[in-house]
Amino acid sequence: MVTDAEWTRIRSDLRFGQVFKGTVVKVPRPGAIGIFVDIGLDVGGFVDVLLLPSEGEDWPAEGTVADFEIWWADSRRQIRLKPSDSRYLRSDFADFVTRFRPGWPADVGRPVRDPGPAPPTGRGPCSAPMDRRPLP
Repeated sequence: MVTDAEWTRIRSDLRFGQVFKGTVVKVPRPGAIGIFVDIGLDVGGFVDVLLLPSEGEDWPAEGTVADFEIWWADSRRQIRLKPSDSRYLRSDFADFVTRFRPGWPADVGRPVRDPGPAPPTGRGPCSAPMDRRPLP
């Protein structure tokens, strides 16, 4: 576990869309939670279920090495990632971004700032409960 000061330092070096080569280290419940990724920093990376394909068998397996982009980071001391490889993204990712994070294209390259405390539900900016089916 990193200290507040270490987390502030790590986060200050991060940019939205920054790409890291990472290794999937844990897939606790395929299709249900998300995946944990080691990107070589002192804090863990996590890809939320909402960014992954709807079928768990299409998720990257433990041991998979792939590129991941910084999607979000808040006070939870965990870096939220999105897969760079479209095989590991939800099939309607472009529509998802338009609906739930329309500022994403403009955020790419910007520093990851401290948005304050994590939301009370423990969810990030695009983790609102929603239907996992592809958008019409």
